[in-house]
Amino acid sequence: MILEELSIINYKNLLQAELQFSPKINCFIGNNGMGKTNLLDAVYYLSFCKSYTNPIDSQIIRHDAEVCMLQGKYLFEDNTREEIYSGIRRRQKKQFKRNKKEYERLSDHIGLIPLVMISPADNELITGGSEGRRKFMDMAISQFDKEYLRALVRYAKALHQRNVLLKNEDEMADMTLLELWEDQMIEDGSFIHRKRKAFIDEFTPIFNTFYRRISQSGESVSFDYVSQLNDAAFRETLFKNRRRDMAVGHTTIGIHRDELEMLLDGYPIKKVGSQGQNKTYFVSLKLAQFHFLLQTGHTTPILLLDDIFDRLDANRVEEIVKLVSGSGFGQIFLSDTNRESLDRILERTDNSAHIYSVIDGEINPMNE
Repeated sequence: MILEELSIINYKNLLQAELQFSPKINCFIGNNGMGKTNLLDAVYYLSFCKSYTNPIDSQIIRHDAEVCMLQGKYLFEDNTREEIYSGIRRRQKKQFKRNKKEYERLSDHIGLIPLVMISPADNELITGGSEGRRKFMDMAISQFDKEYLRALVRYAKALHQRNVLLKNEDEMADMTLLELWEDQMIEDGSFIHRKRKAFIDEFTPIFNTFYRRISQSGESVSFDYVSQLNDAAFRETLFKNRRRDMAVGHTTIGIHRDELEMLLDGYPIKKVGSQGQNKTYFVSLKLAQFHFLLQTGHTTPILLLDDIFDRLDANRVEEIVKLVSGSGFGQIFLSDTNRESLDRILERTDNSAHIYSVIDGEINPMNE
């Protein structure tokens, strides 16, 4: 699958753009703060109905505008085409359309345009809290498993409703309703736990292969999936902790508290990893996610590389470029601050590239 054309109006600092892309490599050059990341984020938005960097839709509209618009035209391997449109207006519900027909539920769109983005912000997967690592698992699985995404939505609703009831000062009030929401949590939470566990078991060897290829070392990477459901039945544990949950006013048991510990040679990488090892780790993590989606999905995902080559030695950069320019990868969008650095990278590939300059939100083709 490739993104053939992209139209942008008022997306962050991007005033207006009409772009046609190479089916393989598309490069965006510019200083920091000029809009390179915003361009890649616009591509991301059309896949996931949200920004990679900002969860508040109103904040992605250009400061002096009332509305922003994105439209992408995609070509799939079977020669079918999809047109995806998003319109966001201040103080109104956003529109998301597929071939001019509006979605009833945005979750129905997830997985149609599979995509993986790699960004310096991904270092938070290593150094940040457990929520980001749960989101990584959820996003990876949801792109190929619709029922998993539906279960996540139902679980989140049931968890919210249980927490509302737990805050009720009359602990016997609405007990029947509390048990109904608990039944929903148990059904969907147990399903999510099984899916996460199966994903990690299958994903880990793929991840290890990418890490060793890029690092050119014998270092081993792995995960420890920590869940309260690993060693105990969800129903029994939830019931046992109900009185404590009532005392604290929220649910202390469930898959919303899962942790994915990221390990390097058996030790937490957040404690033992250097800057180069951390970057190699999350780049390998995302490339492994791409490969996993390629194996399990219906089409070749799009790959976004946002300024990832800084602070990596030349050997690791070369290995990454060899990987992503090979036959196993499809269309790539790449940003960098240095044209000379980019040219050295492109010299190692056999693919023609479209190169654009990005200055103060304006995107223009450069001589290739």
